[in-house]
Amino acid sequence: MPEKELDYIRSRDIASSDDQNGGVYIDAFDDKKPQLKGFAKIIDGFKRADATELGIDPNLSDAEKIAIMTANSPLSRKLKNRHLQMIAIGGSIGTGLFVGSGSSLGTGGPAGVIIAYCLIGTMIYCTCQSLGELAVTFPVAGAFITYNSRFIEPSWGFAMAWNYAMQWLVVLPLELVAAAMTLQYWDSKTNSAAYVAIFYVFICSINFFGVRGYGEAEFMFSLIKVLAVSGYIILGIVLACGGGPKGEYIGGKFWNNPGAFANGFKGVCSVFVTAAFAFAGTELCGLAAAETSNPRKSLPKATKQVFWRISLFYVISLTLVGILVPYNDPRLISSSSVDVSASPFVLSIVDAGISGLPSVFNAVIMISVLSVGNSSVFGSSRTLAALAASGQAPKFLGYIDKQGRPLMGIIVQCVFGLLCFITGSNESKAVFNWLLALSALSSLFTWGSINMCLIRFRRALYVQGRTTDEIAWCSQVGVYGAAYGFSIIVLVLIAQFWIALFPLGGSPNVADFFMAYLGAPVVMVFWLIHKLWKREWKFIIRAKDIDIDTGRRELNLDLLKQEIAEEKAYIASKPFYYRLYNFWC
Repeated sequence: MPEKELDYIRSRDIASSDDQNGGVYIDAFDDKKPQLKGFAKIIDGFKRADATELGIDPNLSDAEKIAIMTANSPLSRKLKNRHLQMIAIGGSIGTGLFVGSGSSLGTGGPAGVIIAYCLIGTMIYCTCQSLGELAVTFPVAGAFITYNSRFIEPSWGFAMAWNYAMQWLVVLPLELVAAAMTLQYWDSKTNSAAYVAIFYVFICSINFFGVRGYGEAEFMFSLIKVLAVSGYIILGIVLACGGGPKGEYIGGKFWNNPGAFANGFKGVCSVFVTAAFAFAGTELCGLAAAETSNPRKSLPKATKQVFWRISLFYVISLTLVGILVPYNDPRLISSSSVDVSASPFVLSIVDAGISGLPSVFNAVIMISVLSVGNSSVFGSSRTLAALAASGQAPKFLGYIDKQGRPLMGIIVQCVFGLLCFITGSNESKAVFNWLLALSALSSLFTWGSINMCLIRFRRALYVQGRTTDEIAWCSQVGVYGAAYGFSIIVLVLIAQFWIALFPLGGSPNVADFFMAYLGAPVVMVFWLIHKLWKREWKFIIRAKDIDIDTGRRELNLDLLKQEIAEEKAYIASKPFYYRLYNFWC
C-alpha cells in the first residue's frame, strides 16, 4: 500500500487511541472550534462529520480501496465493555428461542431439538471465535461485511453485504408486528396498528440517540432476558422434580411417551434452520467493533461469553422444555412464529398451574422482540454506511453526522420499517411470509463467510511470511475451528435444500421451496450483478495480494508483539484457577 495512506491511518489511529472515552473519529480532534450548547449543539450534531480527503491511489484494487475507506469511518466509539458483554450474552435471545422452539419441538422431538441446537451451537461458537480474531485485529466500519471483499473477493463481499443489510431491513417491520401481536395476549380488542405505531416511534427514537442509545437499550433488554432465562432454568428443574403446585414428578416420562424423536432424521434436519434463526444476531458484537473504545480488551471477553450463552441459555433451557412439554401437544402447532400462546416456555408454566407467571414471561417475550427490532436498525444502518463508503451503495447512505450516527442509514431503515403498518391489510400475512423468506438463510451465508475470511486471513499471513504473534487475540479454535464451522454450514444448507424440496409431511411444491430457500438465489443474483457491473472475473484474491495491515489500531507491530508476550507471561504466572477462568471468560 502507498506510504501516503499508511501515514494518514497512523496519524488517525494515534489521535483516536487517546480517546478511550469514545467520541467521533474526526471532528472531535479539533479543539479550536467553539463549544456549542443546548439546542444549537443538538442541531450541529446532525451535520455531516468533516471527513478528510484520503488521497487514495486510483490504481489500487477495489478490495484495497474498501479497506482504507472503512478503516477511516467517522463512527463513534462509545460502546463500553459492559455493553458489548451484554450484547454478546443476550443479544440474540428472542422469539427464535422463546417461540420458534415450539415448532422445533413439534417437528424434531426433544432429542432432535437438543441435537440440532448443540450442533448449530458449536458452529456458532467457532464462528464467533473467528469473528473475534478478525474484529480485534481490524475494528473497521462494517466489520465482517467488509472482510469478505478484503479476504475473499469484492463480488462476494458485495453480495454478502447486501444480503446482511436486507436481512435486517425486513426484520424491523416483522418484529414490530410481532410485538403488537404479543400484546394481544392481554388486549385483543385494540387494533394492533396502534401498538405498532408506539413501538415504531420507540425503536426509531432509541437509534437517533446514537450508538450509546443502542448500547444502553440493549444492555437493559439483554439483562432482562438473561434474568428471565436463568429464572426459568431454576423453575424448570423444580417442576421436573415434582416441586410445582401440582406436586407431580415429571422426570423423563415425555421422552418415553410420546418419545424422544418426532420425525426421525428428517425431523432433526428440519430443526437446523429454526435453530440457526434462534442464534441470528450473535455476530452483532463484531459489527460493533468499530464503535468500541477498546476492542482489544472488550471483544475477546464478549466472544468468550458465547459459550456460556449456548450451553446455559439454549441447551439447558431447551432440555427442560423437552422434559416439561410433550412434542405432540396440539398447542405447539401455530400458524405464526410470533404467537406467544405457542411458546413452550409459556405452556410449561401454564401446565404447572402457576398463575400470573405466564403473563410475566409474555412480557419478557415482548421485550425480546423489541430488542431484535432495535438491533435491526443498528445492523442495517452500519451495513449500509459501509456499503456506501466502499462505493457499493448510493453515496448518500454514507452520511455520518458529528455524533457518529450513520444518519441516512437509520432513516432508510425507519422508512422501510413503515411496512409494519400493512398489518391491517388482508394480504399482510403473504407479504410478511415472503419478506421472511428473503432473509431466512441470510445468517447462514454470513457465518459461513466469516469462517472463510479467517481461513483466508491466516493463509495470507503464512504466504506473506508473517505469524500469529502479531495478532492481538487469536481464535481459541483457530483455523480448524473455522473449517469445522464452515463445513457445518454447508451441511445445514444441503439439509435445508432437501427439506425445502421434499417438505416434512408434504409433497414437492414450488411456492414452498422458494419460501424456504429463496435466500440462496438472491445471494447469487447480487454476486452476478456485481460481476457484470465491474466486469472482474477473478473468483478469489490471491493470498499474497491480501492486505493484512489497513485498519489496525495497533500499527507498531513490534510493540504489539512485546505487549502480547508480556500478557501471556503474566497469565502463565497465575494459578490454575485463574488461567482456567481467563480461558473461558
